[in-house]
Amino acid sequence: MGAKEGFMLFKRELPDTRTPEERIDDYKEIYKPFEGEKLNQQAARCMDCGIPFCHQGCPLGNIIPDFNDAVYRNEWEEAFNILRSTNNFPEFTGRICPAPCEASCVLGINKDPVAIELIEKNIAEKAYEMGFVVPKPPKIRTGKTVAIIGSGPAGLAAADQLNQAGHEVTVFEKDHKVGGLLRYGIPDFKMEKWVIDRRVAVMEKEGVIFSTNTDVGFNIKADNILRNFDAVILATGAQQPRELKIKGSDLKGVHFAMDFLGKQNEVVSGDLEKNPISAEGKHVIVIGGGDTGSDCIGTSNRHGASSITQLELLPKPPKQRTILNPWPEWPMTLKTSSSHEEGVDRVFSILTKEFIGNEKGEVTGLVLVDLEWKEENGRMQFVEILGTQRTLACDLAFLAIGYTGPAKNGLLEAFGVQMLENSLPKSKEYQSTNKKVFLAGDMRRGQSLVVWAISEGREAAVRVDEYLQGTSFLPRKDEGYYEVEEEMLTD
Repeated sequence: MGAKEGFMLFKRELPDTRTPEERIDDYKEIYKPFEGEKLNQQAARCMDCGIPFCHQGCPLGNIIPDFNDAVYRNEWEEAFNILRSTNNFPEFTGRICPAPCEASCVLGINKDPVAIELIEKNIAEKAYEMGFVVPKPPKIRTGKTVAIIGSGPAGLAAADQLNQAGHEVTVFEKDHKVGGLLRYGIPDFKMEKWVIDRRVAVMEKEGVIFSTNTDVGFNIKADNILRNFDAVILATGAQQPRELKIKGSDLKGVHFAMDFLGKQNEVVSGDLEKNPISAEGKHVIVIGGGDTGSDCIGTSNRHGASSITQLELLPKPPKQRTILNPWPEWPMTLKTSSSHEEGVDRVFSILTKEFIGNEKGEVTGLVLVDLEWKEENGRMQFVEILGTQRTLACDLAFLAIGYTGPAKNGLLEAFGVQMLENSLPKSKEYQSTNKKVFLAGDMRRGQSLVVWAISEGREAAVRVDEYLQGTSFLPRKDEGYYEVEEEMLTD
């Protein structure tokens, strides 16, 4: 490592953001540039520890100490080659990953961890700026064809890997633009959509075929796909939202979060004139304390909501780790997002009882009650606190409480894929009960992170390649990615 004592000399530093007052007037990304010596210093904080737990924390197995050292030395092409060898889309993960690698960073035992996500994003952007990202179509084609249903991060990663292996890949997407939830779920203030378009343009030049406005099972039948392709990967995500089964949840004004966020992204891109769900001047309640709930807050603020309240069933987390949550476990601490900074009333330990409506069937209020959490027989249980039941004004409610599995639209059945009792499809090493059909991403493992979806796409690609050829030279997560990748790079 270049700076042996960097972790002692430099403190963790992140980019400044535009002020909340400024950024709620637009949907642009909120962070200011962070380059030059400051970035080198952040990379210098990497300790070159004997056992890099960050490798374990990263679902992709990114070789983090190596690219940190390259950034410290200003060797940007080397840094990009190392990062790209394990991560197809560092420009995505460098913006929207919750960074489990940082939670596992050894420096995090008693100091702030290395700013790995920041470094990753800047490696990707430097690579585009300096011309390292160029189309590299495979030298040889195998004559095998693969259909990928779904163009989210899992589908895109699988397409990228299989195309580089020489197979002819066609990605089918039901919407009119590629990206899945990257495009129609994540707000532009977290990732602007030119980031997706830039990468897709490279993949098209490398030979990947994208077929948009193609809803498999409707305007193209599963039988046609199975008949015309040698292998199929289903990667349509976990689209079945979890319902809130309380009285009044069917009132007008109660919506699933993605119905709101997806339409807003279409408005921002110019594909839709107006969001049919407007938060302007309304009392908004967001139910769910995760990232999706946070995205609803940021979007509602930009609409000009009168008030925003976020409700969370669980108790308020501590600001620091407790002795019951030691490193390198995921830190169960209070997370304050940029959307929270823009204005919201966060309420914890709350149980929703029922929505109240008017004679027009419109939601006007939400009845809730405070909870007390207690440990009983080794498990945390809650009891309602008497006398705390009350009604909050509510003109608009967003349910952001997760997903239960793939959409129940008949797609899996059409491809002959059997289901488990937990609403997920059966699979063994990414192969479904139909030997020709493989699964990847949230559709296979359930609701998860973008970085896990990319990992799933890469691993599914290995299994498909083995199925088509009997062996595979694609890198696996448990192999020496960097060396393997260098051998398979094409002109």
